[in-house]
Amino acid sequence: MLNKAFEFCRNLNTKCPAWHESCTKIHMKKLFILLSLSFFVLGVSAQDKKEIVVKDLIEKQQYSFIAEYAFPLNGNSIYLTSGYDLKVSKDSVNSNLPYYGRGYSAPADPTKIGVNFISTGFEYKSEQDKKSGWDISIKPKDAGDIQRLELHVFSNGQASLQVYSLNRQSISYNGYIKETKKK
Repeated sequence: MLNKAFEFCRNLNTKCPAWHESCTKIHMKKLFILLSLSFFVLGVSAQDKKEIVVKDLIEKQQYSFIAEYAFPLNGNSIYLTSGYDLKVSKDSVNSNLPYYGRGYSAPADPTKIGVNFISTGFEYKSEQDKKSGWDISIKPKDAGDIQRLELHVFSNGQASLQVYSLNRQSISYNGYIKETKKK
């Protein structure tokens, strides 16, 4: 590997022999700067691609928010196992999220403790904010005591979700969005 670097340096400047230490250092610095710039450009283009994918998902309104952490209003963060999500499409919002916190009234059905609903009647508003992210507001009209869902999606796909309810304390979730496959 070192021989190839010396050969490269020798080809850059034929007046300077490869064994001359100061010339070799200069050429190696040039090579290092060139490689550093190329990695920087590749990193920026990968970030731009991710932002384009995220923007496309939000514009198509066909994505899932995958919850990784729950943040109850009066408690510590809770790491969530897989399987908790909020699926958003143009015609429905499907929530399968756990709930931790204080309820102001007990649910009639004790199996409905989480934030679980399917809504087909809802208001959906999406705005791109100044910091290269999106603020999404979802107001389901047929989801029981759920008043509003506020989702903030960053350009890298990371997201935070706040759920506001009539009969319970609000709760937040952190996670990421991904494409929802059509069935």
